[in-house]
Amino acid sequence: MKSRYGAKALSGIGLLWLALNSCAQTPATRVVTDSMAERTRACTACHGDQGRAGPDGYYPRLAGKPAGYLYHQLRNFAEGRRHYGLMTRLVDPLSDSYLHEIALHFASLHLPYPAPTPSRLPPEQLARGQQLVTQGEPSRGLPACVQCHGTRLTGTQPNVPGLLGLPLDYLNAQLGAWQTGQRRAHAPDCMAEVVKRLPPGDIIAVSSWLASQPLPADARPAALPPPPSAQTDAALRCGSAPELSGVRP
Repeated sequence: MKSRYGAKALSGIGLLWLALNSCAQTPATRVVTDSMAERTRACTACHGDQGRAGPDGYYPRLAGKPAGYLYHQLRNFAEGRRHYGLMTRLVDPLSDSYLHEIALHFASLHLPYPAPTPSRLPPEQLARGQQLVTQGEPSRGLPACVQCHGTRLTGTQPNVPGLLGLPLDYLNAQLGAWQTGQRRAHAPDCMAEVVKRLPPGDIIAVSSWLASQPLPADARPAALPPPPSAQTDAALRCGSAPELSGVRP
């Protein structure tokens, strides 16, 4: 890593290689190049080749997600809004500008997605999940997922992630983390408010329907956020962190 990334980034090299060795075996000999693909090998050791997703269902896909979202999640681990010890130790010594570069690198990778896994839920439960995702439930103050995550559910630039192409176990784990406060966002934390209004059966229905859906031919995040909906509860409008400089829709 070149010195232009600062002492904090340089001091993180040892931690990056420690994480790499904890997730995968490295070849005995190989050519090392000075590139972002090489510098992020600690990320791809757990999150899969080029950030395609880990094989166990708990390390999510990084490739193609909005850069603003990826950057804010790195900051959330560093600042305690998300909790996973290895991630915290990895990002803590890295400079903010280097976290920007990591986010931009993975956001630029638009790779094919694997086929979804069919759900084992009864059709009526899947229909309930589809209803909550696409229509919400205004009587309970539940906005539809598509209102923030885009009509194609592939996310919106620059800060909202897609919901398709994620394993069922990961979706359930993250929704549970929002419910218990293990995962948080900048105030007003709309995801926490929405998920706390969902009973366990609805969470399973939503995550199962999402995990079983194929992605559209164009899986890139939408260029612009969807327009506000009259059904959106004003109290659930999401907070936002400062935008990631250099990111364009």
